[in-house]
Order: sequence, then C-alpha cells, then structure tokens
Amino acid sequence: MTWYKGNIHTHTTESDGDGDPEFVTNWFKEHGYDFLVLSDHNHRTLLDHHDDDGPLMIPGEEVSARIFDVKVPIHINGIVISRVVEPIELDSIVETIQANVDAIRQADGISSINHPNYGWAFDHHDLIQINGASLLEVYNAAPFVNNQGGAGKYSTEEIWDGVLSEGKVIFGVASDDSHHYYDFAQDKHNPGRGWVVVEAEELTQESIIYGLRNGLFYSSTVVELESVKSNSRQLQIMISEYRDTLYRTVISGEHGKIFAEVDGPDVEFDFKGNEVYVRATVFSSNGRKAWTQPVFLPRDN
Repeated sequence: MTWYKGNIHTHTTESDGDGDPEFVTNWFKEHGYDFLVLSDHNHRTLLDHHDDDGPLMIPGEEVSARIFDVKVPIHINGIVISRVVEPIELDSIVETIQANVDAIRQADGISSINHPNYGWAFDHHDLIQINGASLLEVYNAAPFVNNQGGAGKYSTEEIWDGVLSEGKVIFGVASDDSHHYYDFAQDKHNPGRGWVVVEAEELTQESIIYGLRNGLFYSSTVVELESVKSNSRQLQIMISEYRDTLYRTVISGEHGKIFAEVDGPDVEFDFKGNEVYVRATVFSSNGRKAWTQPVFLPRDN
C-alpha cells in the first residue's frame, strides 16, 4: 500500500478560476500531487489529452445550488461522475442537499459536501438527515468559509462530530478550493493549502475512489503522516517529523469529547471499549494540522 496525495476541489477557467485546465493541472503536477479532481461549478471539465507524467485525473463537478428565494449556498462535489449533474433547487436545505446527493449517486459519483460554514449555510442538524453522502469538508482553504465557527456558530469540526455522534459515517476532507494561480495572497483562493492523502494499492481511479469511499485516507494542511493503523483495540499513528517541528495529537470522539493528548511523533491510543468512534487531530508547532478518519467501535447489542 502507498500514500497518494491529491486535491478534490479545484477550479479552472471553465467556471470561476483564473487558470485554464492545462495550466492548473500542470501546477499540481509540479507540486507533487498524484491525483486531481477538476471541480468546476456545474461543469464537468475534461482535458483533451492525458499526460502520463502528470497527476491521475478524476472527473468531477461542484454541483452548485441555492435554496429558492434564499441566498443559502449548497455546494456538493460530485467525484468520479459519469456525466454533468444539473443542480436541483428545492424549498429547504435538507431537501436540496438530499436531492443533489441523490443526483450525484445516479451519475455514478460520490458526494463531498463542501464548506458548510460558507454563508453559514447549514450544520450537523441538517446533515444528520442526509443519506448517501461520503465526504464532508472539515477544512476548506478558501478565505471567508469560516472553518473555525464563531459566536453561536459551530466550527466545521464540531459539525463533523455532530454527524458522527449520530452514528452516521462520513469522512472528513481538506481541500484547496483553489481559484487563483497567479496572484498569491491571504485573501486569494490559492492552491497548495489543503489536501487528502489516500492509502491505495496503486495509482488508479478505482483504487483512489475505493480509498475515498472507505475512509482509507487522512486530510492535511501540510502535516505528513507515515502510517495510520487501527484494529479493535488500538489506534496507532506515526507522524513524519520535519526539522524542529513539535507535534501534539488530540484523540477525540463523540461530540468532540477528548480522550487523550499525546506529544511527539509516535501516537498510540488503547480503546476503552465505550467509545462510539475515535479520531485524531494532529497539531504542529507551525500551526498546521492533519485529521485521521473516525474508527467506529463495535457496539454490544
């Protein structure tokens, strides 16, 4: 098994990005990405050629809808879709999300629910009513998406935990949501700020999608992990050390409850047996993070 780095939320001039598909793909190639999803708004962007030395290209689209008469953005990435998915706009948040998730599945794709706090659109109270979504953006690198939440508003991690705590399996992703490839600044949607790293047998569309569907990946804003292993008794993580960077890993579960905090690059946590799920957030002394996927423990009937 090998780790493969990729971005699943990427825009080009086929929607509101400022780089054409070839330029954008080459940027990710030059920066060491193994796979890439071009996810233009309501457009399935396909390149006319395949560069054998470039990233594996997986078709995608950011299905972009709003609630009727209300400015609530509902953006859902359809990954590995077989055709364009037309956005569906209904009268409520839950109805609209569910209809578009269903449409993505009908196009043979998997759904990644994007930036829930963009426009303070929705939270876990809505998402626990959704069936069939595979992924949720726990980190989106674009400005103004409010990952950290605020007064009276949940952070994206709290939203993720809110869904998981209901026993619904959804995996947390990090993404660039990149739009701007020429001018780099804090208020720009620049690439290289968030990604996923999938553990797969080979770099093929089938293997990468299998990893995304089944949570065989971690998400990152620069922190690299050497390994993530779990069984019915324990979670083990090995962090790739970088220069004099220090690491602290927070082990948490239902409703964000913290079970342990571990300093250093080698992390082991023994399950107590009463956890609904266990996941880890790795913090670096440079302000970067990584997230492992939840491990759901078997429950006694």
